[in-house]
Amino acid sequence: MKALFLDRDGTLMLNVPYLSDPEKVELFPGVAESLKKAQDLGYLLFLFTNQSGIGRGYYTLEDAVACNTKLIELIGLGEDVFAEVCIAPEAPDAEQVYRKPSPKFILEMIAKHSLDPEACVIVGDRIADVNAGKNAGIKRVYINSGNCSEEGEEADAVEAGAMVFPSFAAFMAAQE
Repeated sequence: MKALFLDRDGTLMLNVPYLSDPEKVELFPGVAESLKKAQDLGYLLFLFTNQSGIGRGYYTLEDAVACNTKLIELIGLGEDVFAEVCIAPEAPDAEQVYRKPSPKFILEMIAKHSLDPEACVIVGDRIADVNAGKNAGIKRVYINSGNCSEEGEEADAVEAGAMVFPSFAAFMAAQE
């Protein structure tokens, strides 16, 4: 079975630093249609998001869940569009368990859902996303939407074996 591990902020939706207000959730163009296409192509979808604002005390896990709920509502493909969701609450200076570039969530989902690692892809807009995929031994896609990517990250992503696209919709348009 194949799967897409999808970053949230800057990949599926506009990056709003330390987002805690569901009313500020805004999908990028073509995301809903692209997720539907991914489902039609047989991909299981997983949402995998670093939310260091929780660990920093800026907002709560409930706030992050509310933003994910709004995202799922805007996607419009049902409450179960994502097979599983991982919210990594660790701050960067805390012990890292699920925070990308940790591959822990990916590896757990591969085992739990009997996924074929060769048919799994992580899609994200940060080098941490790419490195989580590299650390898990799956394919990597770097989204350079210009929304929050940092200087030099695209070159680092390419060096880490990632394909580069300007958007998730552009990546999915290239899939058959």
